[in-house]
Amino acid sequence: MSRTEVLRPAVRVKLATAAVAVPLLFLTACSGAAGDSGDSGAGESPSSPAATASETPTPTPTPSAKYKPASAEGPAENVPPPVMPEEAKVESKEGLEAFARYWYEAANYGYETGDVGLVQDISSPDCTTCLNYYEVVDNGYRDNDWIANAKITVQGAHSDYVLTPEGRYQALAQFQQEAMEYHGPEGLQGSEDADLTPSVQLFEATWVGDNWVAVNIVTIKG
Repeated sequence: MSRTEVLRPAVRVKLATAAVAVPLLFLTACSGAAGDSGDSGAGESPSSPAATASETPTPTPTPSAKYKPASAEGPAENVPPPVMPEEAKVESKEGLEAFARYWYEAANYGYETGDVGLVQDISSPDCTTCLNYYEVVDNGYRDNDWIANAKITVQGAHSDYVLTPEGRYQALAQFQQEAMEYHGPEGLQGSEDADLTPSVQLFEATWVGDNWVAVNIVTIKG
């Protein structure tokens, strides 16, 4: 299988229900209650506002669970979801380019967690490559399996921002992807060939209401 066809469904032989994505976990530390100032007794100075304030304990910062990438030992843990930049929410050339970059970040999140919801939220249900991507992730997380080393690194996105006859705007996205591996409780299930040659995909999107929607993604080099 060619690794550069990053969104092509992988061949899998195991059948089971899809695994649930690892959620973000947050640990909350609780601080103690402030002490009572008490009544003033004989020979005691009355409590001052400054003294009362000093008795209030400093809130303990809330730590977040540490991110752990996927490996042969287990799936990724506590994966932070990407946040769409404000620029990607603008109907413009720069907005489309930023949106294309974000789409691949959302795809990375799915590879790491098995949760393709972020991609589904910003893609047309008729996007064939998107459907293939969902199948890759679903296959990779069946029967307690997981995917590792699948990160896509976008090296550039460019658009001439010309409307096509179909009412779409196009951008070219150049990227590289790590050699994807499939792991499971039994060990390594399979992997894709390593290839350091950058891939280029034609990324088409439409502006619907107040946001971009990916409608077609085609590999033209890789």
